[in-house]
Amino acid sequence: MTANTSIDPAVFLHEQLAQASPDLMRELLGTFINALLSAQADSVCGAEYGARSSERVNSRNGYRHRDLDTRAGTIDVAIPKLREGTYFPDWLLTRHRRAEAALTTVVATCYLLGVSTRRMDKLVRTLGITGLSKSKVSEMSKDLDEQVTAFRTRPLTEGPYTFVAADALTMKVREGGRVVKVAVMIATGVNADGYREVLGIHTATTESAAGWLSFFRDLVARGLTGVALVTSDAHHGLVDAIGATLPAASWQRCRTHYAANLMATTPKSQWGWVKALLHSVYDQPDTDAVHAQFDRVLEGLYEKLPAVAEHLELARCDILAFTAFPKEIWRQIWSNNPNERLNREVRRRTDVVGIFPNREAIIRLVGAVLAEQHDEWAEQRRYLGLEALKNARVVLTARIDGEHPEEVPTELIAGALSA
Repeated sequence: MTANTSIDPAVFLHEQLAQASPDLMRELLGTFINALLSAQADSVCGAEYGARSSERVNSRNGYRHRDLDTRAGTIDVAIPKLREGTYFPDWLLTRHRRAEAALTTVVATCYLLGVSTRRMDKLVRTLGITGLSKSKVSEMSKDLDEQVTAFRTRPLTEGPYTFVAADALTMKVREGGRVVKVAVMIATGVNADGYREVLGIHTATTESAAGWLSFFRDLVARGLTGVALVTSDAHHGLVDAIGATLPAASWQRCRTHYAANLMATTPKSQWGWVKALLHSVYDQPDTDAVHAQFDRVLEGLYEKLPAVAEHLELARCDILAFTAFPKEIWRQIWSNNPNERLNREVRRRTDVVGIFPNREAIIRLVGAVLAEQHDEWAEQRRYLGLEALKNARVVLTARIDGEHPEEVPTELIAGALSA
């Protein structure tokens, strides 16, 4: 029986490629690309390589080697050199054309997920790519910029945002040949449908009054309205910015941050029972009971620790601002604790970077993490019920109508509420 020596080249090639290893794929692709470059160089010279021709206008002069990153791996491309002039194909001039979109997407995604440069380098080596430098990873990750910019500059149209929380994280960045710390300011809010949103992100050289004022002015310009309460720590610049841009809103001093401040003024041996007294205030069933217990705590502290009692009394209005709102939402508004998970997620992603090359890189990574969290919140159940939000709006309406004129300067509140 005679063997069948006739094959269909197209079918054979398809079968081989379907079963091919990455090494064979790279070899085939490299051979094809180098043959294509050689043919183009012959066209520029006016004659084939080594051929004598009266039509020849140039000749070869060796090769220059370049790495071309593809999904099949890194290919060693031999680019023909000419004795006169230069030859370099346009599709190799731009890095974004050399590195295929799939590879860029993989690296950008790894960057977003908090994978370190060293681990990314190992990952791409398993794909047959020779490696990625930190600068190259940073450049490829800039593809996230457009999405992040659109997210952080979007109009805030889902208001009114009855409750807002603000906090700042410190990160390291290289500026002017040295490593400095910058403040990354983040604001979240609860929209009209009861869902949490990431409202914005801002960077400043320090957590200063000017930085917070600029941030809140931007939020208001983008549509932040109807704010009844802002929860934050007691940074003076932040508190002043809230008063200047959201005059109808009251301020809730984060109970967790305040406890740390109070502990600093309390003798270490006494902090246990002082902390228990402070917690007893928050454990009361209604507003009247909260204030009554606060008075009893002050009375007991003035007898034994007058300095601690004075510190607590001065903070009374700030740490009990939550009592003006419905009891069922106290836990969501009396501290910044709900934002701690968000802060931990940001830290998890940024710690692998360590020192950022510039502020744009901070915005790129942190902004992408926040956009991701924003989308997750939109798919979860409501953070606050609609009835509780409605009752909370009554408090703000009464405040603006002048029932509590001592809390809000009437000349500043016109137009503050947009329901």
